[in-house]
Amino acid sequence: MIEGISATQQANPAGTLGGLGGDAFLQLLVAQLRYQNPMDPTDGTEFLQQTAQFTQVETLQTMADTQTQLMNLTQFTLAVGLSGKNIEAIGLDGARVNGEVSGVRFTVDGPQLEVDQQWIPIQNVVQVDPAAEQ
Repeated sequence: MIEGISATQQANPAGTLGGLGGDAFLQLLVAQLRYQNPMDPTDGTEFLQQTAQFTQVETLQTMADTQTQLMNLTQFTLAVGLSGKNIEAIGLDGARVNGEVSGVRFTVDGPQLEVDQQWIPIQNVVQVDPAAEQ
């Protein structure tokens, strides 16, 4: 067990840095300072480098989260836009499905379209009939 970090934080990693959030990082930094060898102290530039690396990783994680949200919004918009259109897609059984999109639902895995009484993941759409304008 890492001193200063609760068992819950260690057992349930969440957030950035593969489970280390900002608080855990600071706790590790303080522990590192507390237990360093007084005869061979850690160079201050190392701490600055670690902090800069942490900031970069945290920024990249924020960007990745934002990009995921943008992708979800794009898929949402696309799925709603396909409602009432004729599409060709690959069903869950691998067979081709043709028909009008009669419903849209949103799952953890992304949007699904109802075609011919089957739910088809949006990524399985092969073709949208351009003549099917509303």
